[in-house]
Amino acid sequence: MTSVTDVLTIHQLLGRIVYFHALFIEPALPPGSAADAGDACCNHGTAPGRRTAGELLAGTAWAALADVAATLPAYHRACPEAGGACCVTCVVVSAGAAIATGWAQAEHWAYHGIPPAGTLVHCTSRTVAGRLGRSFAGQYGTGCPALARLCAVPAGEDALPGLEELPLTGELLALWADPGAATRHPVASWLNHCTGLDDVRRVLRTRRTGP
Repeated sequence: MTSVTDVLTIHQLLGRIVYFHALFIEPALPPGSAADAGDACCNHGTAPGRRTAGELLAGTAWAALADVAATLPAYHRACPEAGGACCVTCVVVSAGAAIATGWAQAEHWAYHGIPPAGTLVHCTSRTVAGRLGRSFAGQYGTGCPALARLCAVPAGEDALPGLEELPLTGELLALWADPGAATRHPVASWLNHCTGLDDVRRVLRTRRTGP
């Protein structure tokens, strides 16, 4: 089970996702039509009987992920039967994938004016979804076959963006690789002093070219 200290850290990191999304990402999202539905969750597929979103998610800080994903219709590929009866771990995983995709798209557009490579988006989406899903399942004991399958296949570490390429997305990847590390070392980064992706772009340009 997750310790009380680690739970507090997880809540802080979830709050960081909400903060950065509202302040940095959502205002910069490129337009797009709603995505098609994703695969059926465990409860609506071949492994029913998992704990549901309705019984668990709304009472936790993790509900924030679903709220953020709802602002990303172009990237959120939820269960076709999306609702309170869905496998709660699948809901967290699909929300995490949407967030990772939306962040990578928005950052890359903001810095380069073009969408990121498909491999980068795919690997980032899978990796973030798996890391968030594992953290959630570890806290609540809600593992599911879909998460197990996702985590069993390497996502392609070489394609993941770093902190100097896509800083917000890179930090998202780094923090959720080991959320417990933030318990020992509170998050303090230059991103805390920015107010939008324009600020981030200026910092990146200065770092690359010098003052």
